[in-house]
Amino acid sequence: MCNACIPMLNEARPVDDFANQLIEMLNGGALSLMVSIGHRTGLFDVMDELSLATEGQIASHAGLEKRYVKEWLGAMVSAGIIQYQPEQQYYILPESHAALLCRKSTPDNIAVFAQYIGMLGSVEDKIVDCFRNGGGVGYEHYPRFHDVMAEDSGQTVLGGLDKHILPLIPGIEKRLQEGIRVLDIGCGKALSLIHLAERFPASEFWGYDLSHDALYEGLKVAESKGLKNIFFKTQDLTHFNQSAEAEKFDLVLAFDAIHDQAAPQNVLDGIYKILKPTGQFLMQDIRASSHLEHNLDHPIGTLLYTLSTMHCMTVSLAQNGAGLGTMWGEELAVSMLNQAGFDNISVNQLEHDFQNNFYVMGK
Repeated sequence: MCNACIPMLNEARPVDDFANQLIEMLNGGALSLMVSIGHRTGLFDVMDELSLATEGQIASHAGLEKRYVKEWLGAMVSAGIIQYQPEQQYYILPESHAALLCRKSTPDNIAVFAQYIGMLGSVEDKIVDCFRNGGGVGYEHYPRFHDVMAEDSGQTVLGGLDKHILPLIPGIEKRLQEGIRVLDIGCGKALSLIHLAERFPASEFWGYDLSHDALYEGLKVAESKGLKNIFFKTQDLTHFNQSAEAEKFDLVLAFDAIHDQAAPQNVLDGIYKILKPTGQFLMQDIRASSHLEHNLDHPIGTLLYTLSTMHCMTVSLAQNGAGLGTMWGEELAVSMLNQAGFDNISVNQLEHDFQNNFYVMGK
């Protein structure tokens, strides 16, 4: 077939335009690392407190080495994140920028998400090997994963749990006040579960996760708060459909956890089995389509496909799993929920969270 007969899906762009895009890509990738460092070292928070300051004052207040702070400030000024007054050598973090980069800005702190770039970059060699030889990269190769996920969840889940998420389930707060049994699947450090255990002392809360270390961190927090109604279990969910005790829980939660599983259908089947007849299941997962052509206008589509390639898909494949990936999409999610037995599924989108869907269903 001649080239002229092949339909063009995307018209080619001039070389200069594409070259500029690639340069922006390099600057953006570098900036993501610098924003992550600014978050992890507390530099954005310090600069917000100081209003305007010299590099020495910023380094001193942050307790950091001045030489490194100087170079970091150079990157921030070059990117337009921070303003610089050369006469007085003052640096300023504008309020409009601080509103998206400081810890006080939760749930709008974009710097939290910048941490994923450095974390993913640390496994690049292993991912390249997987491209050539197959297989996957296990959770153990992501030492900061649960820390970053806890911050991410603290913004998207914990920050909206009381006001936005729980109200999606009619009557659930009254039932929690009266006393029910709740399970959080893939709970990580269990920040949301701990919050619920504090708020609803008459209810019993369980957290399951594959990571013993993450659960231990959650246990320490729960103990420090004197909570007696929360329990943790290190649990490989691969065969959850076989191990789940029938009709044991009134409410099951799964926050950004199902698509990472080695056997996600087994997990969903097990959740259906473990729910009481009047039980409810709330699943938070990435808001996207299962079809690439419907994700072309997704505001962070490139980031999410990258997260899938370098984390969510590969950790599942490392367990010889399904490898659904981050962008498994709403269509496949609903289909798998139907297969598990759920047929009255409502798909909700919340104003404070543009990246997730919240699926609510009864048994």
